[in-house]
Amino acid sequence: MRIGTRGSLLALAQAHETRARLMAAHGLPEEAFEIVVIATSGDRIQDRPLALAGGKGLFTKELEEAMYADEIDFAVHSSKDMPTQLPDGLELSAFLPREDPRDAFIGRAAPSIAELPEGAVVGSSSLRRQALIRRMRPDLDVVMFRGNVQTRLRKLDEGVAQGTILANAGLRRLGLADIITDLMPLDVFPPAPGQGAICIESRIGDSRVRNMLAAIDHKPTGQALACERAFLAALDGSCRTPIAGYAMIDGDRLSFEGLILTPDGTLSHEAKAEGRAADAAEIGRKAGEDVRARAGEKFFEGWS
Repeated sequence: MRIGTRGSLLALAQAHETRARLMAAHGLPEEAFEIVVIATSGDRIQDRPLALAGGKGLFTKELEEAMYADEIDFAVHSSKDMPTQLPDGLELSAFLPREDPRDAFIGRAAPSIAELPEGAVVGSSSLRRQALIRRMRPDLDVVMFRGNVQTRLRKLDEGVAQGTILANAGLRRLGLADIITDLMPLDVFPPAPGQGAICIESRIGDSRVRNMLAAIDHKPTGQALACERAFLAALDGSCRTPIAGYAMIDGDRLSFEGLILTPDGTLSHEAKAEGRAADAAEIGRKAGEDVRARAGEKFFEGWS
């Protein structure tokens, strides 16, 4: 089995976790799986925000092309990087158990956003994080901060910014939890849809791959992500839109909270919904349609 992945340390950690779970589930040796590293457009473009370069698909396009060409059997992704509309012939066939979805603050001038001095510079490439920071602290100078985890940490050390926000899950997978100076509460700083979850994309109809991945698929994570992705799709969400959303599964029940903001963080609308976990996608879709109707189309003007 050929496992496709991006080449960043975090992407490789996620591919290695997937391989380890497959080895354990099927009693197979490591050599039964080949990890194939593929550079994506999102990795190469570092000089401008993803919204201006083409959006989330920049992290998946080359991996999907490799599946079409039968160069890999499946691809491992961060779920929050996945567009809501997948290319023809491809599907999300498995999800690994979700890590902590919260955002983590790494501060140099202060241990938390609340304690930063007035006018301090905070770096982030995420429009959602930028909008939430501005909502919390309108006095801060929020700047675009592209690059992988190591690049962003180096920029902090160079004094480009006094703090940054990264996904707690990614830092934990890299063994970097000790650098976190504050964890952002879900009710104050809600995560991106899909944050903390690893997903696996494969070809529709490839029963050999599908059967192998079924052994490691975590159903509750898949249900939560179905809700969050449906919420995002109903809002036409992309890297151009500050949208947060998080679904929680408790047995056969699902509860969801979503949020949309203007990029400056001054206006926002919340969505809350609950129901059967089996109806996850429908719950997310209705929540997205409801918050869009309440916000009105003018709310979205200028986001692009």
